[in-house]
Order: sequence, then structure tokens, then C-alpha cells
Amino acid sequence: MLRGALLIALAALLWATTGIVAKFLFTGTDLQAIALAFLRLLVALPFFWVLMMRERRALSAEARGRGTRATSLFSLLSSRSLLPLAALGFFQAGYQGSYLLAVDMTGAGIATLISLCLPPVLVAILAAPLLGEKPGVLTILSALAAILGTGMLVASDMDTAGTLRLGGILMALLAAAVYTGFTLTSRYNSAGTPVFTTAFICFFTAALILLPVVYLTGGFEGLGSLGFGHWLMIIYIGVVPTCIGYLMFFTGMKTTPATLSSIIVTLEPLFVAILAWIILGEVLGVVGISGALILTVAVIVASLYGQPRNASAKG
Repeated sequence: MLRGALLIALAALLWATTGIVAKFLFTGTDLQAIALAFLRLLVALPFFWVLMMRERRALSAEARGRGTRATSLFSLLSSRSLLPLAALGFFQAGYQGSYLLAVDMTGAGIATLISLCLPPVLVAILAAPLLGEKPGVLTILSALAAILGTGMLVASDMDTAGTLRLGGILMALLAAAVYTGFTLTSRYNSAGTPVFTTAFICFFTAALILLPVVYLTGGFEGLGSLGFGHWLMIIYIGVVPTCIGYLMFFTGMKTTPATLSSIIVTLEPLFVAILAWIILGEVLGVVGISGALILTVAVIVASLYGQPRNASAKG
């Protein structure tokens, strides 16, 4: 279990580097956030295709061993599983675009803290009406604490930037809302679909959705400002935090209880805040640090007491 926990923690660290590298790209080039979101998915797709094919071969071999027939990919795509998988792709596209835009418009630290710390709390609240249950006292308290922590982060950002970067804050809140939809959909509607098949279809659908958006908004025009080093940064985002991080997470999940993994994943926004402070010079201040800690505690409480025990896919 220790090895699995370490793999999940390392995955969280790799995911944390996304916002840092993205901030370098946004400040040093004319690349738009929506274009980076599309390129990230495009780079990652071949990797997930290979993992999906490997997964399907393993499932076929397992089915032959049982004397049964494995469900083909075509049958899967033509079944009732397709709609929730397409929904996951829609949510993934919305999250990628809104999160990276929030990083561009504010700081990597505050954008990630809001985008990733709020969803577990929102899921804990929304799971109640979806499951016909009443939220517990701890769930309600964690929601109130999350609101307080977010407010403190916004106040800290205002003090640091000298102004209210409302657009970036709203984009981070939108990213949190979209990721909440992604988590709820993955928890309740895609059960039984193999992990990497889900990942590939989700990423492929998201890329298809983002492609016309990038084209219509002139996102491809910013590619001319990219140098060799900038392309390496894009490849890094697509390969290391997206592909390798995802693989580490699900490898670690095999031997780590879902509740513990959900707590370890909360390290990601804290890793981002630390890296943003060290590398980008983004300072949260006393109020911001206090808000980040309150928000993190709220996430841990929501993960322990407010969510279903099965794990959802990390986007």
C-alpha cells in the first residue's frame, strides 16, 4: 500500500507542474489557453490509445480464460455507455479550457486551489440529492469552510495583484463547476467501462470539441510565436503530467484504498502553491495561506465523510 500511496503522491506532484509550465508559455508567447488545452490532449491521445489497446487485449485474454466473449470496442461505443463517455469528454474539454484560462488570467497557485479544491466539496453536497440522502453536519461544515477558504484566497490575490482579477477567479470557479460535473458523471454513469478505454474516448471527444473552438477563436495563430523550447514545454504537459501522471495514479489506485487516495490527491493544489511561490514568485500571504489550509481541510473532510467510497477518474 505504501508504494501505491507514493505513486499517487508523485502523480499529484506531476499534475501540479501543469499550471507552472503553462504560465511560462502564456507569459512568453502568444499561445492562447484554449489552444494549449487542445494541444495537450492531442499529444496525450496516442499514449492513451496504446494503453486502451493493451487493456482490451488483457480483457479479451481474461474472457477467453473464463470461456466467455469480451465486449468489443465497437459494441461499447454503440451501447448505452457512449452517452456518459461523451459527457465526460464534454466536461473534460470545458475543464481543460477554463482551468488553463484561469491560470493565464490569474496565478497558477490560486487558479489550481480554487479549481481543484472546490469540486470534492461540491460533489459531497450534490451527491446528497442525487442519492436521495441528506448531507451530514460535517459535509455542511466542509462546504462552509470551502467558501471561507476560497474567499480568503480571493482576498489574498487582490492584495498581491493590487486589483480584483475577477475574470480569472470566475474562470477558476467555472473550472471547479465543470470538474464537479466530470466527477459526478464518472462516478455514477460510467461504472463497468474499462479505465483506459474511458480515458481515450474522453480525451478524444474533448479534443474534437476543442478543435473548432480553437479554430474559430483564432487560437492557431499563436502557434507562430512558439520556439523549440516552447514546443518542448507543450510536449512535457501532454506527456509527463497528463500521460505519466495518469498512469501512476491508476497504478497506485490498485493497492491504495479509495478514501486514502482521495486525500493524497489533495496534495496537488498545495504542490502548485509551493511551486508557484518558488518558481513564479507568486505569494499568497498569510491570508491566502490560511485560506489554502482551510480549503484543504474542507476537501479532506468531504473526501472522508461526504463522498462515495469508489474512486473517480482524474482528468
